[in-house]
Formats: sequence, C-alpha cells, structure tokens
Amino acid sequence: MELFMAKYGEIALKGNNKRIFEERMIKNIKRRISSLGNFTYERAQSTLYISPNPKNNEDIDFDETERRLLTVFGLGAVQRSLALPKDFNEIKRLGVPYLEKSLVSAKSFKVEAKRADKTFPMNSPELMREFGGVILDAFPHLSVNLHNPEVTVHLEIRDNYAYICPNRLTGAGGIPVGASGKALVLLSGGIDSPVAAYMMAKRGLALDMLHFESPPYTSERALLKVESLCEKLSEYCGEIRLFSVNLTRVQEDIRDNCPEEYMTILLRRAMMKIASELCRERHYCAIVTGESVGQVASQTPAAIICTDDAAILPVYRPVVGMDKIEIVAVARKIGTFNISTLPYEDCCTVFTPHRPKLKPHLADVKKLEARLNSCFIQNFAENMSIKIF
Repeated sequence: MELFMAKYGEIALKGNNKRIFEERMIKNIKRRISSLGNFTYERAQSTLYISPNPKNNEDIDFDETERRLLTVFGLGAVQRSLALPKDFNEIKRLGVPYLEKSLVSAKSFKVEAKRADKTFPMNSPELMREFGGVILDAFPHLSVNLHNPEVTVHLEIRDNYAYICPNRLTGAGGIPVGASGKALVLLSGGIDSPVAAYMMAKRGLALDMLHFESPPYTSERALLKVESLCEKLSEYCGEIRLFSVNLTRVQEDIRDNCPEEYMTILLRRAMMKIASELCRERHYCAIVTGESVGQVASQTPAAIICTDDAAILPVYRPVVGMDKIEIVAVARKIGTFNISTLPYEDCCTVFTPHRPKLKPHLADVKKLEARLNSCFIQNFAENMSIKIF
C-alpha cells in the first residue's frame, strides 16, 4: 500500500505540549488535502501516517497530495512510501518495482536504512548493504554515490511494516498555523509584506490581512492583485480574511494640512492606528508588516520609532534584517513574486514626497498630526469591505 509518512519538525521537541501541536497540525493537513479524497491518519514515533482509503486509493492524485503536504507548517519531511511486510524477501520482491520510476533514469544512488524495530534480524548497515546490492542487480546502469547521489532510497523497519521511499522531501518546517494565536498583516501588494506573512505563519500565527486602497488614485486592479496574493498565501496560512479600507480622505487630509516631507510617516501612523483599532475589535495579538530597516524612507530607525508609537500591540517585522535579494528569493519560493510585481500601484505610492523626512522626531510628528481630522481614522469601518479566502 502506498501512503505518506509525514515526519514532524520542531514540534517533536515540544514535550508535554506536543499533543496540542500535533492536533493543530493534523487539522491543518486535513484542511489542505480532504478535497483530494478520504484519508486515515495514524501517529507513531513523531510520524504521521497518511493513508488513502482503500476504496478510493486509485482515485487519489498522489502528486497533488504531496505538493499540498509540503505547504503545511510543522512538517519536517514528507516521504511518499510503500508499506511492505517486514520480510526481506518481500521487501526485495515488491520494493524494486516500486523504485523503478525513480531509478531507471538516474545515474547514482545510495540506500539509507533505519531499523526502529530491533527484533528485525538484519541491522541497519546490513540492510543498506544487502538492499543496495539488490538495486544494483536490478539496475546495472547505476553506480553508488554515498556523498552526492541523485536518488537516496530510504528503507525503514518500523513496528508494523517496512517502508520504502525513493526520495525524502523537506517539509515546510516551523510550527502549525494557529498554534501561536492570530495576528493582522498590513498587506500592501508589494514583494515584502506577503513574505512577512509567510514567515509569521511559519511561526504558528493564524493571519488576517489589512489592505489600504485609495480610489480613484489606485485602481480596482490593485485590489485584485492583493486578493490574488491572499489566495496564494492561503495555501500556507489557511483561511484568510482580507479587510480593505479606503484611505483616500486620510491621505488628502495629510496632503492639505501638513508639510510634504512628513506625508509618509503620518500616513504610516494612520495605518497603525486603524490596524490597532481593528486588532482591538477582533482580538488579534500582534500587527505584522513587511518593513526592512533602511529600505525606504518610512523604514529608517527614526521613522519606525514614530510608527510604533501609534500602535497598541507588538509590531512584528520578520524581514526587518533581510535585504531585497533575500526577500525576493522567499517570494519566488512561495509563488507570490510574479503577483507582487504586477504593475498596479498601491496607496503607499500616492502623493509620495520628493524628499521624505528620513529622521523625523516624534514630538514634531505629533504636532503635525494634531492638525488632521481624526474622524477619518476613527470611522474607518464605514469604508471597509471584507472578503474571505
């Protein structure tokens, strides 16, 4: 029988709390793959055995199931495996045909064996040597490469079965989404904030998104781009609520009543105040942004001090120490880069000052803020829409 061995990542080290993390991870796995068919789930030795129901085994898309499992945080590795009787003759007879698809076009391989069941008559080195010889006899074009093989065949002898896997895939790692509470992400539509969302989901935070739009200065396509980002991020984050707030009147108020060089920092403070109020209403534990120190004028240390002063909750900035190349690499990995680079402007590019204030003083910023009509921020819910992904 073919199945998946989903191996735990760091949650295997959670001690007495391990069960809580397991339950959350299994819930997330079921959410990701239940639409593909009926599966059974068994736990043993920090491994989750995910087996298709025998009645619909032939209907399961194993490739798609594997792809989805690789997006579930909490899993350290995913092995698509064949479960066999714990008899070496049966392992040879059934295991070699199962490996053919992976080995027929390869040039090199090695065998890694693990004997968890110490009653099995062959130890791990013997299993590696003997089964390696069987593979060489069946596929004489192969050579053994212990350091950099094209295919690593995993053979594990566990309590009930022997398991053969032609390649172990690295899982998403981290902590199951939802195990650390729920936070609100300021999602701009650029490259950085989706990466920040992904990185905090990896640390167990369930996430909702807050996006600011400025019609008619921003187009409907800009909002559609953000919706596409939410759809992509939901593969990792689970269900996402996208809150879209019209910020046009706030921006025009800042433009008409404050010096141009302070527009960016005043706008960021307005965003933080709206985000804080939304967090208060919906009981989020933190605000998440895609800010990276020194990347733009609003992300200098002095500007960040002014921004944080407007927030009532911790502000998490998971990409704060990353450069653009590093952030782009993650964006490409999770599939958000091509969406983020679509040429539709977000509200942060509206009324951008020619010479933004790089080192604003909080006292000066607060004096300017006093000139603004605070009701535009306080009544943000009047101009807010919600969509679920």
